[in-house]
Amino acid sequence: MKKTILITGSTDGIGLKTAIMLAEMGHKVLVHGRNAQKIEQAVKLILVSSPNAEVGSYQADLSLLSEVTLLAKRIKQQHVVIDVLINNAGVFNVADIETKDGLDARFMVNTIAPYLLYKLLLSLLGNQSRVINLSSAAQASLSADELTKPSFLADGTVYAQSKLALTMWTYGVAKQLQNTGPTVIAVNPKSLLGSKMVKQAYGIAGGDLKIGADILIKAALSEAFADVSGQYFDNDIGQFTVAHPDAANALKCQQVIDVMDGIIAQNLN
Repeated sequence: MKKTILITGSTDGIGLKTAIMLAEMGHKVLVHGRNAQKIEQAVKLILVSSPNAEVGSYQADLSLLSEVTLLAKRIKQQHVVIDVLINNAGVFNVADIETKDGLDARFMVNTIAPYLLYKLLLSLLGNQSRVINLSSAAQASLSADELTKPSFLADGTVYAQSKLALTMWTYGVAKQLQNTGPTVIAVNPKSLLGSKMVKQAYGIAGGDLKIGADILIKAALSEAFADVSGQYFDNDIGQFTVAHPDAANALKCQQVIDVMDGIIAQNLN
């Protein structure tokens, strides 16, 4: 059955590889990126591989709340259903830590933007839909209030905090939905794959991107992931597991959601 699948950050790395493979399988792929030229190049690569593919494209800077809102608005104008939302976009380090909204760009792109996009697209995400959040084996504790301001901690620490917070809201949202909406899953696609981020952060080529794309496609489409909302799949060990004690703490997870809701309300209302 043909599905409509939105992949953020799909102009390179795991996101692009996943988009190409899904298009080859006959699914409609919605590509997202920040740079118009890279979006155009990604669409061309998909169409070279699958000339008859249905491909949509969207440009938005996920470090800005207003652009996430506009992205969701454009998608809602053009689609009535999103079968799968893959929140793949992420950053490790940035040139400017503080965004125009006074937030930390790393927390914004890695944690808050995926949550806001999920919320804004919820009316398009039915009971059979899935939200796949790209987490990481790198996870570090944080206070929910740290999401509200720029952090002066090291990039690696903030990245790990942002990925734990993403995993925490995955769990918290699943508790809220109680099987009435999409399945929401956090996935570590595998550590140190050959993405641009890994090359920037660690200076290594990294592993085969297809490993990450394969698990994202499985999470998006397979029955094995149909009834696991709120869980975390670690592709380093090939199974569901508890990512971090905080990600199984309902109170702490709800605090992350409450803080993000506050940020959104303060900046968008």
